[in-house]
Amino acid sequence: MKKNYLLLVGLLCSFVMKAQQRPDPQPPADNNEKFKVAFAGYTFVNFGIDTALATMQRVDVHYLCVKDFHLPLNSTDEQIAAFHTKLKEKGVTAYAVGPIYMKTEAEVDRAFDYAKRVGVKLIVGVPNIELLPYVNKKVQEYDMKYAIHIHGPDIKLYPDAEDAWNHVKDLDPRMGICLDIGHDTRNGKDAVADLKKYHTRIFDMHLKDVTAPTKQGYSVEVGRGIIDYPAFVRMMRQVGYSGMLSLEHERDMKNPFWGIAESIGYIRAVIRTTKK
Repeated sequence: MKKNYLLLVGLLCSFVMKAQQRPDPQPPADNNEKFKVAFAGYTFVNFGIDTALATMQRVDVHYLCVKDFHLPLNSTDEQIAAFHTKLKEKGVTAYAVGPIYMKTEAEVDRAFDYAKRVGVKLIVGVPNIELLPYVNKKVQEYDMKYAIHIHGPDIKLYPDAEDAWNHVKDLDPRMGICLDIGHDTRNGKDAVADLKKYHTRIFDMHLKDVTAPTKQGYSVEVGRGIIDYPAFVRMMRQVGYSGMLSLEHERDMKNPFWGIAESIGYIRAVIRTTKK
């Protein structure tokens, strides 16, 4: 009995020593990149900000594009300050707001005032086309960047990066694109080629994967679809992209947490393994 006891103690001591020799958890693979992995707030459309922040903390992501269901457009300055305090406690920074849909000049005014009060310099938006000259004027007035969110074949308004580019290329250089990689692909485009072509006006990107380059293609966890993410990450480095790569998870949205973890893990593995 004593011999068995001593053997057990020896084994336990061995396990403890080996555990102590293990390296600490390594920092996220994107820490040494110009770009950062982030979250689009729409990922958490069915959850409050506390759940969103707890999830972000668990997967070690620290940047959030804020949606108005977490921080309403009519929030008071006190509510905005409290929101920032909550984010700071979890090590999260709000880097942009949106997407915000804008059908009137009054809605454009409200969006820019909201972004200014939130304290960000980027709006992800979907303005009616006839409003673009007015949005351009507000960009100059507020000295903010404005990224038009693309939607693939689901709606006619800004279906892909080429369409958004054609609408902003002659406007103020702060007028740009939010490249939704999945929607661009579903509209039959090559997201890697579009990043290369239009990178000077791509201010934000929504990370997702899809099953087909058609309207029938649907969102899946990043790495399970058809998008060549190793090639995409290499292109991000090649063009010097320095914005956010924000996961916009759109599968099993009532219980997205396994898919979120899988997607973040996959993209960080790609970032690490494609590094020269």
